[in-house]
Amino acid sequence: MHRLTVSTVLLSLTLLTLADGGSIGVNYGRIANNLPSAVKVVQLLKSQGLNRVKVYDTDPAVLRALSGSGIKVTVDLPNMQLFAAAKAPSFASSWVERNVVAYYPHTQIEAIAVGNEVFVDTHNTTKFLVPAMKNIHKALVKHNLDSDIKVSSPIALSALANSYPSSSGSFRPDLVEPVFKPMLDFLRESGSYLMVNVYPFFAYESNADVISLDYALFRDNPGVTDPGNGLRYYNLFDAQIDAVFSALSALKYDDVKIVVTETGWPSKGDNNEVGASVENAAAFNGNLVRKILTGGGTPLRPKADLTVYLFALFNENQKSGPTSERNFGLFYPDEKRVYNVPFTAEELKDYHDSPVKGGSHNQTTQAPAPNVSGGVSKSTTGNTWCVANPDADKVKLQAALDFACGEGGADCAPIQHGATCYDPNTIVAHASFAFNSYYQKQARKGGSCYFGGTSYVVTQEPRYGNCEFPTGY
Repeated sequence: MHRLTVSTVLLSLTLLTLADGGSIGVNYGRIANNLPSAVKVVQLLKSQGLNRVKVYDTDPAVLRALSGSGIKVTVDLPNMQLFAAAKAPSFASSWVERNVVAYYPHTQIEAIAVGNEVFVDTHNTTKFLVPAMKNIHKALVKHNLDSDIKVSSPIALSALANSYPSSSGSFRPDLVEPVFKPMLDFLRESGSYLMVNVYPFFAYESNADVISLDYALFRDNPGVTDPGNGLRYYNLFDAQIDAVFSALSALKYDDVKIVVTETGWPSKGDNNEVGASVENAAAFNGNLVRKILTGGGTPLRPKADLTVYLFALFNENQKSGPTSERNFGLFYPDEKRVYNVPFTAEELKDYHDSPVKGGSHNQTTQAPAPNVSGGVSKSTTGNTWCVANPDADKVKLQAALDFACGEGGADCAPIQHGATCYDPNTIVAHASFAFNSYYQKQARKGGSCYFGGTSYVVTQEPRYGNCEFPTGY
């Protein structure tokens, strides 16, 4: 998922596709010591009516288990092999022969994901991404498989410079010319699609004081109007996806499609992981499945039949990080469901949660403000500032920054390109300015410097370049 910065061994599956609807998938992570065998997993997928899987490696046991199953497969070339695939066409060719040609067509491989969230990979493999994709594609051409097997690469939402409001969606300026334009040219020419990982949970967790829980869970709510295009959004997922569509449109790649390779909601979390619960996970995933399988596009692209992969198939007991990381599963390792989620059209008939679309103008229920941890517990007097924690997860920082500048109403004009506080152009510096603006506008009241634990209060004026941080509005 996008919180991770290392390649994770994953397997994804896609649910039954309905007429006039999209497809739903779920990631099958294997960072655990108590999961069933690959053979049993394939049996589980088939018993649930699932017909598409995505593997974030090329484990022979998994690919052999899928042979003859009728389940379509996407395999992955790990981040650690991008350098070799980019620099040596012979490596890319042998990799395809060993991991694709050797199994195809009995194992119905339909796509190759080259790397995973490369832009947040700590090993700085970004510059090798597009050359690696092209060499893998050339190897497919050699075996006359390029029309049957697509090549792409999943990006995290943090690859956007702006994601709120959706109409202002844009890719990070430092990535546009060296990476995105050549990658999007490649996707267009090869007839492939852009893979995107989005997590409304992380955005909500970091900004529960300003984002409605109903809005995050696809439940009935008044909605939010995008001031840029006038469209009204009734869920956070659509808003995030349309930010990516807007970013594509800004670069004139409206014809490139999107596949959502990861999204989900944890059933359990630490005390400061606001919103992590069985009830909320069931509501998010269940309502999302219903939206997609019944033909729900987005406000910007109402006819888009999205393919969306849920995270994850199992709870994984060996994952590091907060409790939520080990509790995104739809199933326990004994193959029992953690909660009820419809996987097929038949199951949808018996699924009962709140309506997917809003429209009611009744007052929406706001999530309770998070417990204050490491911040202030009462109104503060004197000069204090709210700044970003430089050790915080960068994806969570980006999500918090987006919503501080969006629903939070922070004054973010000074950190726009060319403005007084744009330099240094780092996520920590920009988030610090936005967090402090929100904090000061909230009169420094308790809980206003929280942002999901990514910020804290300081008593000395922050210094980022020549930028001055206000102490009041």
